Amino acid sequence: MFLCCWLVLGALIPLTLSTDPGVKVKLTAKGLEYGRQLGMVSIQEKLKTIQVPDFSGNQRVTPIGKVKYSLTNLKIVDVGLPTSSVALVPGTGVRLSIGKAFIRLHGNWRVKFLRIIKNSGSFDLSVSDLTVGTSIAVESDETGRPAVNTVDCAATVGSANIKFHGGASWLYNLFRKFIDKAIRRALERQICPLVTNAISDLNPQLKTLNVLAKVDKHAEIEYSMVSSPAVTASSLELGLKGEFYNIGKKQEPPFSAAAFNLPPQADSMLYIGLSAFTANSAAFVYSAAGALSLYVTDDMVPPASPFRLNTNTFGVFIPQIAQRFLGLTMKLLVKTVKPPVVTFEPNNTMVKASGTVTAYAIHPNSTLSPLFVLNLESSVSAQPFLSEMRVAGRVSLNNMDLTVGTSYVGEFQVGLLNSIFRMVLRAVVIPVLNVQLAKGYPLPAIGKMQLVNTQLQVLKDYMLIGTDVQFNSIHGASRG
Repeated sequence: MFLCCWLVLGALIPLTLSTDPGVKVKLTAKGLEYGRQLGMVSIQEKLKTIQVPDFSGNQRVTPIGKVKYSLTNLKIVDVGLPTSSVALVPGTGVRLSIGKAFIRLHGNWRVKFLRIIKNSGSFDLSVSDLTVGTSIAVESDETGRPAVNTVDCAATVGSANIKFHGGASWLYNLFRKFIDKAIRRALERQICPLVTNAISDLNPQLKTLNVLAKVDKHAEIEYSMVSSPAVTASSLELGLKGEFYNIGKKQEPPFSAAAFNLPPQADSMLYIGLSAFTANSAAFVYSAAGALSLYVTDDMVPPASPFRLNTNTFGVFIPQIAQRFLGLTMKLLVKTVKPPVVTFEPNNTMVKASGTVTAYAIHPNSTLSPLFVLNLESSVSAQPFLSEMRVAGRVSLNNMDLTVGTSYVGEFQVGLLNSIFRMVLRAVVIPVLNVQLAKGYPLPAIGKMQLVNTQLQVLKDYMLIGTDVQFNSIHGASRG
């Protein structure tokens, strides 16, 4: 599809918004070139549908006299677009130029002269030095998705040559002047409408853009644009909202996106910058949904662990527990008390979380007795990675600090429990969290877009994805 690789990721231009984006997308010259290759396939197919009308008329030819003629059944047999280019126009948009194109046609001719003499045959027509120039604008439709349209278009045909099969040589002189004018004029009238149609054919595909992409039962992420594209001579940069929301509820977090700039890299077709704002809006959403909590039971603890979730184990460190709740199993409720905070530093992603751990003794009749509540401050290192069209991650524990919030069994030294809770976090809580993080969240995409030759790096305040793209369009798979 024409220019698919950048329009696709480009998306959405509501000019009335001006907030800083949480996600930035930059198309490079390499990406634009890939779009040109896809576009030529679509335009070439469109030009093959040109319909050239039948022509007939009268012409006086010396010394024969008046000759009636007709050219019928003109069909396109070949279209060539050997030279084309797509360029970014700083501050404006995109310019497509096609040069040295040709069209070959086949048809039938018929003449009648001296009242009774008739002759007929076929001919081949070659139209060369065809040029097309068009400017393309990207706008936002009523749903916040991109729509493309042609701003202007001009087409010219340099020359047309005909070869007759059958008949006398004087036929060439009869039709030459007519071909140079009428047929070229007929072709020029149709070329720009067909190019415009090829560009408009993108719009149904662009409507598949995941402006609001569902992540899971709790969250969705919005990828609408917050400003107009920034177009330079070498790149086109788009600012997307990149904000998580609870499904069906647009509650803004108590923080906003900070400005950040993508580096001047250009080796890949596309660069996607995902800011700490996007990650922190996810933390805010999942915290508000109550999804950042987990009950830990003894069957979740690895069998080889010397620590068990029962009153016998905890009674070693807190004798009151063994005295009052002898021989009972236990469970822990681990939950955050406020949204975790994600920070990006070069080659390092950190997540800090404040939470509580509530311990319960489980009686034979399944009733619970609270034992204590601990305040938990922890930090983890995160390793982001890409899984197809999703950003995923895994975390590992760095630090953990426990303090007593409430005790229902009297005073005790919380430091004695550090080894138990470090094991619980590392062996139970973090593996459960990593299963969820591995599912990832969707990147902005359209149609059957795929990322290839992808690299991910963590920089100051954002992580950067550099990638080439592949589109499987109606013309088949095309790889960049």
